[in-house]
Amino acid sequence: MKFEIALSLLLVVLVGITIIQGCNGKAVQFIFGDSLSDNGNNNRLSMTLAKANLPYYGIDFGNGLPNGRFTNGRTVADIIGDSTGLPRPPAFLNPSVNEDVILENGVNYASGGGGILNETGTYFIQRLSLWKQIELFHGTTKLITKKLGKQASDEFFQEARYVVALGSNDFINNYLMPVYRDSWTYNDETFVEYLMETLEKQLLVLHKLGARKLMVFGLGPMGCIPLQRVLSTTGKCRDRANKLALSFNKAANNLLISLEPKLTNADFKFGDAYDVVDDVIRNPYKYGFTNADSPCCSLGRIRPALTCTPASTLCGDRTKYVFWDEYHPSDSANELIANELIKKFGFTGVGSPSPAPESDIAPSPSND
Repeated sequence: MKFEIALSLLLVVLVGITIIQGCNGKAVQFIFGDSLSDNGNNNRLSMTLAKANLPYYGIDFGNGLPNGRFTNGRTVADIIGDSTGLPRPPAFLNPSVNEDVILENGVNYASGGGGILNETGTYFIQRLSLWKQIELFHGTTKLITKKLGKQASDEFFQEARYVVALGSNDFINNYLMPVYRDSWTYNDETFVEYLMETLEKQLLVLHKLGARKLMVFGLGPMGCIPLQRVLSTTGKCRDRANKLALSFNKAANNLLISLEPKLTNADFKFGDAYDVVDDVIRNPYKYGFTNADSPCCSLGRIRPALTCTPASTLCGDRTKYVFWDEYHPSDSANELIANELIKKFGFTGVGSPSPAPESDIAPSPSND
């Protein structure tokens, strides 16, 4: 009897050690974002108007089929993770995601059309705002705690890496559109303040849930995306939108600087690639691009074409275009942006850099 009890205790200890070693063996990522980071969540939202589920999205990724990324290839988060040896986290709504997958790969909660504010992007009908993404992450922490116990779970989440990359939709698909109440409730200065007040609350909740090593991505020159150009009367970049992006970046950087010393073991970093992207747009040939003002995937002279479809026409060389569609950068531009952020964040490699996987753990369907 004593031998059986001793054996049972030994097995419990061995299993516990195995679980904890599995957690500590490598860091994983938890990504919160919009369509610039979405890797399949919106493709599984049945009512959303913001989907990347048709050709030619994903044409330069894995098997070349749509996978939920709003570009022809990789996202910035993909490239940074690959470069630092972190596994690519699957979309939260991917049906293959379970406790073991989370412990091995982390999770991506990003959703096309999502914003810092709940009211952002309502005309897409369905999208996951940052508050909703945090709510889903809270559920994830409960799931892992139930599996590992509180101590091991706390250790796992505190060792993980976190990415928060939202904000452009709060301007482009909210404040700068007169159909939204925020556009007449605030002015440029007070709207940025409103965003920062909300973002501060969200970062505090994430810290409370375990986030210690967190990166916030800044905004690029959003007034220069093809959609904004085509909506202007001159075809040039929209100066007001770019100034708002710069105001957001300055305020977000100051927010992180003020928050970090107040929070236990917080390592909060801010990085933006505004300057380099702005230079790419102004001097594309300097970086190997030939086009920086129109989308590679378009309907020819029918502009704006709000999404890429099988009826679209592709540019001759996708590596030479800064923008994939009216909103989103191409794989080549994302690589340039990612490399700039890697420099600004001072990454020297979390793990050993490994070859980029051909696809995620389970491909998202091209249609619901």
